[in-house]
Amino acid sequence: MKDLAIEVRALSYAYPDGQMALRDMNFTVHTGETVGVIGSNGAGKSTLLLHLNGVHQGSNGHVRVHDLPVTAPHLVAVRRLVGLVFQDPDDQLFMPTVQEDVAFGPMNMDLSEAEVQTRVAQALTTVGASHLAPRAPYRLSGGEKRMVAIAGVLAMTPSVIVMDEPSAGLDPSARRRLINLLGSLPQTKIIATHDLDLVSDVCSRVLVMCEGVVEADGPPEVIFANAELLSRCHLELPLGLQKHT
Repeated sequence: MKDLAIEVRALSYAYPDGQMALRDMNFTVHTGETVGVIGSNGAGKSTLLLHLNGVHQGSNGHVRVHDLPVTAPHLVAVRRLVGLVFQDPDDQLFMPTVQEDVAFGPMNMDLSEAEVQTRVAQALTTVGASHLAPRAPYRLSGGEKRMVAIAGVLAMTPSVIVMDEPSAGLDPSARRRLINLLGSLPQTKIIATHDLDLVSDVCSRVLVMCEGVVEADGPPEVIFANAELLSRCHLELPLGLQKHT
């Protein structure tokens, strides 16, 4: 289907020591959706995200991005479609300045210097970090690093953005800025997080993972109303809902 952004079918993956991380996973994500992926530690959330742009490739099953197989011959094209924001922004920020860091991806896309600089300026403006352009990434706060890492992905103009724990370690003000940003981005978004209040705020759909499988898939209000499911998957209600129960 043309409006499918992500298709995962019968996907399984084992770590080198033989431990199964993903087990026969099946789901699709439509263009423009914002999908939260939740689950306890070890549920397989991060491993799943790394399959969506080919960092990992399953032992069985397949992943497709806009009908393009996530396989070795297509990885360059897939990684232009899928922007991955790692849990730790220090894993993404390595250039001497923010400007150079955000420019790194576009510079490797055979774009003109003018186009690169336009993309950098637009990406930094979108995340509210234009003033950080001359700064060294290692001198930024955690929230500033997070926004710059997102800007680096936006500068690549992906159609899908995949984020691993984007609100981890943020203070309340930075977290609110992140939520506002996520709500404003038009791309398809897949967000793995323990922050269930963020999921309630920005996601129209939730995948619940437990021991490498999708235990449930549905709107946040349906998922969070299922106390038995949350208990079985070692999850709790978002704080914003607990006070009403």
